[in-house]
Amino acid sequence: MNRRIVAPIADQHFAPTETAAEALRRENVDPSTIHVTGNTVIDALHTTRARIAADPSLAAGLDEIAERFAGKRLVLVTTHRRENFGDGMAGIADAISRIAARPDTAVLFPMHPNPNVVSVMDRVLGDRPNICRIDPLDYPHFIRALGMAEIVLSDSGGVQEEAPALGKPVLVMRETTERPEGIAAGTAKLVGTDPDRIVSEISTLLDVPHAYSAMARAHNPFGDGHAAERIAGIVAHGFGF
Repeated sequence: MNRRIVAPIADQHFAPTETAAEALRRENVDPSTIHVTGNTVIDALHTTRARIAADPSLAAGLDEIAERFAGKRLVLVTTHRRENFGDGMAGIADAISRIAARPDTAVLFPMHPNPNVVSVMDRVLGDRPNICRIDPLDYPHFIRALGMAEIVLSDSGGVQEEAPALGKPVLVMRETTERPEGIAAGTAKLVGTDPDRIVSEISTLLDVPHAYSAMARAHNPFGDGHAAERIAGIVAHGFGF
């Protein structure tokens, strides 16, 4: 709603993807004011990753976990969406439990504090040695976690853009997504909350190299890390700089 209110009075429109730009064109926004730039979140990711490389202390809070799971194939899990509360969350918990039963796999789970999430995970997961449930992470630590992971299992929106920028396949625990570009590009796949399907899809990525490569090497449609540079250039040109 906010975007629809602002769009008619904006002089320039910086769309993250061609799909977003087409949505603006369908609303009769002047095409000459629409620019496909990528999403600045990818800029933030790459900038943060470079800062961590220069100063590892920014994300040193994960050192112990990295050592604990050295040699394991790490699955990063995030889940918190309201529509998954109840049976959906129970299915997710069951899938996580079964994935972590693999001796070659570990699960890193920064857990949302909502009781609808915590109570189910406490009941189903307990204290499993191959599952590390931790408090939500700040941005540098989350970016490091993405880098450590082999697969991302999430019902989040932003992760669907961030993980592919690091070549990490995303299995989306939803039936629909507001980021269809990732599905079309092959960087993400909708798997819902059925535990059998989640386990099957993760097992395929873990056990079938070409299936993993197809997702990991797919082009990230959300940007290349230079969106802010493009936006600044267009704005500067508009002001005659």
